[in-house]
Amino acid sequence: MGQEEAEADRLYHRIYGVVRQIPQGQVATYGQVAELAGLIGQPRLVGYALYRLPPDQEDVPWQRVVNAKGEISHSLRRHGSDYRQRSLLEVEGVEFDQRERIDLKRYRWQTCRSLISYDPAP
Repeated sequence: MGQEEAEADRLYHRIYGVVRQIPQGQVATYGQVAELAGLIGQPRLVGYALYRLPPDQEDVPWQRVVNAKGEISHSLRRHGSDYRQRSLLEVEGVEFDQRERIDLKRYRWQTCRSLISYDPAP
């Protein structure tokens, strides 16, 4: 593994550590996860990390991360997981409005960086 790949894996591991702490029935934005992982201004990196997860990886609740508008970020590259994400969130009690948005004032995870714990890097 090259140095760049190792660095990406380290950063992704930090992101997964944050996402694992989002409680059921709540969501966080890509930017919020990036900030909590110490990666301020890098919400796309959060998206890349979550995209890399295998579909059957259940220990990282990827479905709880949405965009800053409270929407699921749709992409043709996700092969239908956009609809799965909504379904999983609805099972957790998260509601969508008529514009297909989540009320972030109601469902956004409220925490601060000092309360975040990270798993040791693999």
